Amino acid sequence: MAADGLYEFAVARAYYTMFYIAEAFLLQANLSFSSHAGVIAGFGQYIAKPGLVPVEFHRYLIDAQDMRTRADYGVDTGLNLEDTDEQIVTAQKFIELAESSLS
Repeated sequence: MAADGLYEFAVARAYYTMFYIAEAFLLQANLSFSSHAGVIAGFGQYIAKPGLVPVEFHRYLIDAQDMRTRADYGVDTGLNLEDTDEQIVTAQKFIELAESSLS
């Protein structure tokens, strides 16, 4: 998607990769939330803050959600290949974290 200039779609897919992995961490801790804001806050409070994952992953998730909102609802998003590539790299970090941490 990014290579084809579909930056908004690529950013949204990267965010959802991170979001679903955050949900998996929460589910492993027997926690569930009904909103994106709840998942993000819960991930920070119950997963990142206690040190189960590096704390910067909470910031990555917050930033990705902000960018996804801009991509989905903005008129002139200003997203470019650099923004998109950054989100894809961050999503890959989430995948690697999940592969090494989730059972």
